[in-house]
Amino acid sequence: MRPIRTLVAVAAVSLALATPAVAAPDTTAAPTIEEQRLDKAAPQEILRRSGFDDVAPDFARALAGTHSAAEAERVIAREGGQLWKRAVDRVQGRGPAGGDLSRDDDRPLYWARLGMTRALGQWQPGFPLTDARRAALLDTLERTSRGQDSLDLPADKAGTNIKRIVVTGFDPFQLDADVRRSNPSGAAALALDGTTIRTDSGPARVETAVFPVRWADFADGTVERTLLPAFRSGPRRVDAFMTVSQGRVGRFDVERTNGAWRGGYPDNANVSRTETVPIPAGVPTPHPQPQWTTTTLPYERIVAANTGPVPVYDHTEVTEIPAGGTTPVVRPDGPTPGSTARAGGGGDYLSNEIAYRATLLRDALGLKAPGGHLHTPVLQFGPGNTDPATGQVTDPDFVHNREAITAQVRSILTVVAATTR
Repeated sequence: MRPIRTLVAVAAVSLALATPAVAAPDTTAAPTIEEQRLDKAAPQEILRRSGFDDVAPDFARALAGTHSAAEAERVIAREGGQLWKRAVDRVQGRGPAGGDLSRDDDRPLYWARLGMTRALGQWQPGFPLTDARRAALLDTLERTSRGQDSLDLPADKAGTNIKRIVVTGFDPFQLDADVRRSNPSGAAALALDGTTIRTDSGPARVETAVFPVRWADFADGTVERTLLPAFRSGPRRVDAFMTVSQGRVGRFDVERTNGAWRGGYPDNANVSRTETVPIPAGVPTPHPQPQWTTTTLPYERIVAANTGPVPVYDHTEVTEIPAGGTTPVVRPDGPTPGSTARAGGGGDYLSNEIAYRATLLRDALGLKAPGGHLHTPVLQFGPGNTDPATGQVTDPDFVHNREAITAQVRSILTVVAATTR
């Protein structure tokens, strides 16, 4: 007869072999609508021809080597910041081009980031990771890879007269219609980040960030969270800011008035929102929430200046529901007293919304600085390259048009810088 201790041990082993192991809960995420577009031929070609096709695989390997959520956080912050820096360096001519795609292109950053977010969503760590913690890690990746956490404005110092300017751009959008699209505002942001503009009244340091074309991120406060440190009182407070997006064909527009309305056009996640612009809790904001905000950019000087070949307009049109009315009315010269916003000068999409949020935050904090929104011309492919089904991802006209838009954004920003105190 075996000792009872041995029998218990054998029974325990037998039970362990017979009982299936309890698997860790699967917190991986299905690819998002944006991430699903990544597998199309054009995004893959853009990544390959820029050398950014190594970003997602390298990131996935770095994640796989982490042993805790805290370590993953550090890796993600590092890798996200390196992607932003790499994109800025490529556009500004530092380091290898990585391929034959023109350096001014903003699309490698967009598609490489999506490769990283997809890798993060599908990552299965060897340690517990809740959905909430994975979402926080994703937020870190978004912020660091967009330059949102690195607005490195210089501090006031005795004997210096440097001005501080923040510029924002956007991701490409309307990609279901043409997945090849670029966004000239994003390209301009990459070209301007960390640069110095020389004016007769002194130098101006420019810091930039890029924002997603997604309603949910704006409702969650991504704009305010990014701009708040630069808008608050202190030695690094901005002297001017300009939100930039793609607008109308063949023209720049300085948008005079911004409205508190979301018109519902689908975003990059194919989500629609039709509502008053929601302001997140904890953000400094006027009460009650105003229907309209106004630019403080020097629009008269910008329009009068010779900033480049494309005409620049002081755009004053809005759509409102007049006080006491129920039907939207287009007003060519701005809103009337007591009216309800249905479209600002920049429309009722995220271009208008970033302008509204930035200028609302300006007013809440008492920031006395030029600030507002600039719409660029629509970036167009060359005449023989307009069909997304058969067209190429780039062409000489496309590159020339984007470079020209960036150059004129820089010229317009120089006018703004010259008017700051």
